[in-house]
Formats: sequence, C-alpha cells, structure tokens
Amino acid sequence: LCTNKLSVDHRLLHHLIVHQLLPTGGGYAKLSRMQAFLMWCIISKVEFCYPLLMLHTMVRAFTQKKSVIPFGSILTKIFRHHEVRLEGEIGTKLKREDTYNKSTLNRMGWKKQG
Repeated sequence: LCTNKLSVDHRLLHHLIVHQLLPTGGGYAKLSRMQAFLMWCIISKVEFCYPLLMLHTMVRAFTQKKSVIPFGSILTKIFRHHEVRLEGEIGTKLKREDTYNKSTLNRMGWKKQG
C-alpha cells in the first residue's frame, strides 16, 4: 500500500511510526507489514510489547552493514534519567522530520479549522 493513499490522520500516524516508534532507513512511500500492524494496534487500541519491538529493531539494525542505532533520542533520555555517563559520545541535533510543528502538519495535508 502506498502511503499517499492514506487519510491525513493515518499519514500522521504513519509518520510518527516511521520516525519515532519504529525508525527505519530507506523510503517511507510504502507501508510495511509491521507499520500496518502497528497502525492497526494503535487505532484498535490493541496492546503490543513495545520494548520487544525496540529490541528486534535494534538487533536488525546491527545486522546491516550501514546503520545507526535506532531510538537515539529515547535511549538518551533513559540513559540521562538513570545517570549513565555519556562523555565521549557524539551528540546530533534532531532532523526536521523528527519535530512536529505547523509546517510539518501543513505538508501532511492538515488544515486548521474554525
């Protein structure tokens, strides 16, 4: 399924999944089975084991030749909360697609009403 066929609400949910919940490399124009499953779980309010999903995603990332560790911003928050020393680590700024603002929502087709 091509993501441009999704409703605006579902496109926003897909965007959150591919950039935050289940970060993957590559294009975002097609909906993967896992992305569709996560969308269904969220829409249907069906629970899923997010830590296990994170673990599988990280293991998959380490088996690929060119990859970076996924969930960097989430892991950084967890490490800071537990006072893990991060000296020597190279910080990176968030990319535009990792933030949500009026411009991001406009590009997805959301329109302010009222």
